[in-house]
Amino acid sequence: MADATADFFAELGTRGHEPLLRRATGTFRFEVTGERPERWFVDVKKGDVVVSHSRAKADCTVRADRQVFDAIMSGRANALAATLRGTAAIDGDVSLLATFQRLLPGPPASRS
Repeated sequence: MADATADFFAELGTRGHEPLLRRATGTFRFEVTGERPERWFVDVKKGDVVVSHSRAKADCTVRADRQVFDAIMSGRANALAATLRGTAAIDGDVSLLATFQRLLPGPPASRS
């Protein structure tokens, strides 16, 4: 079974600079909860992106189980909508998540 979350962050880490975030500066921590907890820390400085597994404090933290993260990272779910439904929790600067969401894939039907 593919791990859409790990694949997304692995690919993001190879980009170095992301033009869609050229006006963004902040840190994100994405925490997968459950049986196999994982964490990704994303540091963005005017579009320059570094991905790690740091435990550092972040400006915006998102927590959800693997199923929810995989849905978000594959475009089957929206991160902000998941927080409103209570299937994901966000702490910190919500506007940063709205900015980061530009990098996430859209629904499968919108990509054809």
